[in-house]
Amino acid sequence: MRWAKYVTLLFGLFIEAKAAEGKLLATPGTSSIDGSAGGGIVPWAQLSNYASDNEWGGSAFCSGAALSDYRLNVCGAQLNLFDRLELSVADQAFTVVATDTMIKQSVLGMKVRLYGDVVYSRWPQMSVGVMHKSLSDDAVAQQLGASESQGNDLYFAVSKLQLGAIAGYHWFWNVTTRYSEANQNGLLGYGGPDHSSRWHFEASSAIFLTPHMAVGYEFKEKSQNLGLGESHWRTAFLAWFPNKSMTVTAAWLNFGSIARSKSQKGMYVSLTGYF
Repeated sequence: MRWAKYVTLLFGLFIEAKAAEGKLLATPGTSSIDGSAGGGIVPWAQLSNYASDNEWGGSAFCSGAALSDYRLNVCGAQLNLFDRLELSVADQAFTVVATDTMIKQSVLGMKVRLYGDVVYSRWPQMSVGVMHKSLSDDAVAQQLGASESQGNDLYFAVSKLQLGAIAGYHWFWNVTTRYSEANQNGLLGYGGPDHSSRWHFEASSAIFLTPHMAVGYEFKEKSQNLGLGESHWRTAFLAWFPNKSMTVTAAWLNFGSIARSKSQKGMYVSLTGYF
C-alpha cells in the first residue's frame, strides 16, 4: 500500500523515539484526516507534537473509518518547527464497498501559528493554514460533475483550553472557518454545477474527564456543488492520551448523505505517535 511507509514510521516511533516535552499533555490534540493537528475532521489552531519555541518535533498517524457503504483509510506525518510552523502530508484511500472502487487523494498542508498559546495566553491561540489536495484518478469526480481534480483549502482556526472551567473540569473549544470548493472533503473533486458557498464553519468542543482522557463533539460544514444532497459531518469522540509519545482516538460518525447514499454512520479509530 502507498501509505505503508507511515505505518512503519508510526510503530518505529513507539519503539525508539522520545517525544518533545515542551507542552502540557494532550495540548496538540490528535490528527485530522487531512493530516494537520486537530480533531478527526477539523483542523485546530494547535500545531502537531509537543515542541515548544526552542524545539522541533515530528509525528505520524494512521486512521480508519467504517461507514454503512464506504471505508476511509488515512496515514500521514507532521513536522512542527519551533511551535511556529507545521508541515503535514496525508494519503487518503476512500472505498465504495458496493463496487469495490477506491478513490485516492494526497494532501499537503502548512499551518502557521499567528498568536498565543492554547493554555497560557490571555486570548485564544490563532493559526492560519492551507491544504493542497489532489486526486490520483478523477474519473469518479468527473462523472459526478466536479470541475477540478485538485484544489486548495484555506482556513483560520482559534483554539483555547480553559483549565477547570466546567465544574472543575478542563474545557477545550475550537472554531475554524474554511474557504474551500471541495466535494466530500475533496474525495469527489472540486467545484461543480451548483456553485455553493465557499466559506464553511467548523467547530470542536471537549471536556477532559481526567488529564489523560477527553470526550467531545465536532461539526464540519460541507459544500453543495454537485447537487447530490451533501450533508454536514458530525462526530462524537473519545481521546486517550496515555503519555507524550502517543494518542488514541475513537469516534462515532454521522456523515449523512454521500453521493445520494443516505444515513452514512459508523466508527472511526486513529493512532498518533510523537517524537
